[in-house]
Amino acid sequence: MALVPLRPGRAASRLLPLLCGGARSKGASLSPGAPGRLGQRRYKKDVLPSPDGPAPSVSITEIRQYLRAQDIPFHDGYSCLHTPSLFTGDRGDQPLSANAPFTLFIDKTTGSFLCTATLAEGTWQDFQANVEMRHRGVTPIPPASSEETEEEMRQAREDARCIWERALPLSELLDEKETKETKALFGISQVTDATLKRFGVRYLRTARSLVFPWFSPQDASLKGLKLLRVEKRGGTITYVEETLPRFDSYRNLFGLPLIGRRDTELVLTGWELDALALHQAAGVASLALPRGASCLPPTLLPYLEQFKRITLWLGEDLRSWEAAKLFARKLSLKRCSLVRPGNLQPRPLEALNQGLNVTKILRSALLASHKSIVSFRQLREEVFGELVNTEQVSGVKWARFPELNKLLKGHRRGELTIFTGPTGSGKTTFISEYALDLCMQGVCTLWGSFEINNVRLAKIMLTQFAGRRLEDQLELYDEWADRFEELPLYFMTFHGQQNIKTVIDTMQHAVYMYDITHVVVDNLQFMMGHEHISMDRLAAQDFIVGAFRKFATDNTCHITLIIHPRKEDDEKELQTASIFGSAKASQEADNVLILQDRKLATGPGKRYLQVSKNRFDGDVGIFPLEFSKASLSFSSSKSKVRLKKIKEEKEILANKIVEGGSGASKKP
Repeated sequence: MALVPLRPGRAASRLLPLLCGGARSKGASLSPGAPGRLGQRRYKKDVLPSPDGPAPSVSITEIRQYLRAQDIPFHDGYSCLHTPSLFTGDRGDQPLSANAPFTLFIDKTTGSFLCTATLAEGTWQDFQANVEMRHRGVTPIPPASSEETEEEMRQAREDARCIWERALPLSELLDEKETKETKALFGISQVTDATLKRFGVRYLRTARSLVFPWFSPQDASLKGLKLLRVEKRGGTITYVEETLPRFDSYRNLFGLPLIGRRDTELVLTGWELDALALHQAAGVASLALPRGASCLPPTLLPYLEQFKRITLWLGEDLRSWEAAKLFARKLSLKRCSLVRPGNLQPRPLEALNQGLNVTKILRSALLASHKSIVSFRQLREEVFGELVNTEQVSGVKWARFPELNKLLKGHRRGELTIFTGPTGSGKTTFISEYALDLCMQGVCTLWGSFEINNVRLAKIMLTQFAGRRLEDQLELYDEWADRFEELPLYFMTFHGQQNIKTVIDTMQHAVYMYDITHVVVDNLQFMMGHEHISMDRLAAQDFIVGAFRKFATDNTCHITLIIHPRKEDDEKELQTASIFGSAKASQEADNVLILQDRKLATGPGKRYLQVSKNRFDGDVGIFPLEFSKASLSFSSSKSKVRLKKIKEEKEILANKIVEGGSGASKKP
């Protein structure tokens, strides 16, 4: 029986009409296309700061200097600075006492703060403003959320309570057979009722889903929940998650209320059921990340500061292993250990079901910190892991471009892909679908579109996502927009020429905040102005390509960089040497993709994708593309006849060029 990784479903609120009798306040229907939605339609994808009004960056040195100047006591943590809270205790202009609880945490990377006592949070500028208010004798005011956000959170709490009250602990199901079947369905037959009760897990009969609560660390009130259900298709089992509030606002460290103040060791998992298994099998403090191995939101870091040792055991595939190494950087390498996936080290729940020694597996975890020089002995297990898991090592597979999988084998972190093609051939349209395909499989993606604005780009991607022209079916817009909004997709708000430092800084911020693993830059020519005016144009391009190459390697992030080709004869095919600039771009790249668009001798223009460089295993080749104007989608044709025809046309055209060239050299 095959298991498919977790995938997010629609918001859990779609269950409410069934649970609450369909009665909801006017204008707040949660059903796609329902009355009351038209006046509230909005596009709310997250965007990153534009250069016109970015949040000023702050360094850790500047933060420390400011705290000392303001006489605010603090001490260094692993990823945060700890200070007494501005929002508790004395409200006067008296200095903060070093004897007060250090419940306010300032992120060392961004300067953002969180008070765990009051849940007040904000930016570094908000913190400074509240310090000034305190000096003037004014009571500091926590930064307020927008009315719209407050209303959404209030509605989410109400909806969560509605579901929570109708869910029952598994131990309270009257039918013992139903209890056993439910446990077997979710693979938790070995998890005891006592463990489920301790973590507050319930079962919702009407949705056949397990319910995991999110309790506020401030007053233990219910803030939201996650539902987990199983879908069976043939011999494949898929776990589907749904949350209240929606995924981007769901910040539940499942199991946090059970953590004691004196706990100093923790196991961090990517799934709630794994946290249950770890606690039962090894008796260790365990927490589950709200979005699994896809993201570790920086707002959760303050709750992990008390632990001197954190073991990351996120899953059983290489994707979770790569995520664990990335998260360890945020948490501080010196306190982190990683459980490497393998046949004898599956995910915690599977280890419990197989009767493996979970404690022994935890003791064998590898230290995340490393020296600049290592021996093969230290690399031996990683090399073996790559040999055993060749399919996972090759990366995430494209669902829409199976022919691309045959050549590149997959999309891998830490690589640089150069993409080029003639003007007007559809480079942006193709690469948006190429990136969308990966994003739909959980690859956190950041788009930097300097050539077309984000509204137009989002429209293209939404059309590709829906697979239809929404202009002709506006009643379906909200339904598809809601689904599209759940994707881990972010946009930079740059447009037109930008300097490379600003772009790299924004990318660095996105990797830290949103755990971005794929960045698309369209295109390089828009970064060759500004500070490079006095620099040779080719040297400027080499500098930019080198900066992207270094970023991809240092941050284990894949960068897809679009570069226009140099001016070529229309009769000639583009080659790797056709990429604008020097040879550095193609030399630094791990992959080079060329969108060929030319007329063939026997018919209208044909488009196909050529892989001209593949550093992973060397396979290169071409495959035809078919374009659907209605869905703005390219799909690879599997017809070997057409592929053979393209190759024959290329040979005919090449012969004609040779004959034409030799004929021109002869005189009558």
